[in-house]
Amino acid sequence: METTPEALRPDATAVGRLWARLRDAVSVAVVDAERATRLLAVALLADGHALVEDVPGVGKTVLAKAFSRALGLGFARVQGTPDLLPGDVTGSSVLQGGEFRFIPGPIFTNVLLVDEINRATPRTQSGLLEAMQERQVSVDGVTRPLPDPFLVLATENPIELEGTFALPEAQVDRFLVRVDLGYPTEEGERAVARRYRASHEPLDAVPVVADAATVVAAREATRTALVSDDVERYVVALCRATRGHPDLRLGASPRASVALYRASQAWASLDGRAFVLPDDVAAVAPAVLAHRLLLDLDHELAGATGARVLADVLAEVRVPIPPRP
Repeated sequence: METTPEALRPDATAVGRLWARLRDAVSVAVVDAERATRLLAVALLADGHALVEDVPGVGKTVLAKAFSRALGLGFARVQGTPDLLPGDVTGSSVLQGGEFRFIPGPIFTNVLLVDEINRATPRTQSGLLEAMQERQVSVDGVTRPLPDPFLVLATENPIELEGTFALPEAQVDRFLVRVDLGYPTEEGERAVARRYRASHEPLDAVPVVADAATVVAAREATRTALVSDDVERYVVALCRATRGHPDLRLGASPRASVALYRASQAWASLDGRAFVLPDDVAAVAPAVLAHRLLLDLDHELAGATGARVLADVLAEVRVPIPPRP
């Protein structure tokens, strides 16, 4: 197992091997979640964050725990509630012995799970913005860096409205990908039941396949994945095409173009390739772009969704085909 940055740098396939081990490790506790696990890995390698949106009981929390455990990363959980304060997440200073002492909050970890983020108030949600964007926290006039790597996994329930606060657009835009799990297959659901019969906590069986240094090195290797001019134009063309779509009042921003570029690099790296294909861009585009699109209200009431808009855009924008040698 590669556990040092030097072990990953010379071999572009090392990231792919790490992904294979990570996928197998997470599957010990979570079934039928390969794409969701892959998108979490994309967010981590692209130095972003992930919003996991799905109905209760499909394994969102288990996935987050298994993912962090397999990578050997620090993990902390915050439960979103209306009375949750920013200081409960970032930490606060207390008077002790005549002077103030800072007590770090749960945000000082590698993987922070914010469960049911839409139950927290906008003030608390906004308290995460600095950490997500700048990897630091400012409390009492002092700026403190966060551990590296740092990943926010936020979950929300899309079917409950009472007692929830919609995420502001600036907050949603900070999430590199939006992930949904869906229900497992019948065989997968039976496998879940069997695992709890065999063990009280299947997470205990998840092996550690990496460490923080390996993850950081994999992230740096991902940055070097080659994006040709044609693929770069394809990334930008997809984002620009959303801005003129009739179902939208606001399309993808230039920040979305950067997010799609970096996520495509990560998607390619997970396949052990040091170059990005148009297929990589198309594969990750719905998870990167759909949640950033603002639908026109009339079209939304008529059934328009971000996923359908992305399907239209992917069908209309010409895919670059490299010339034959």
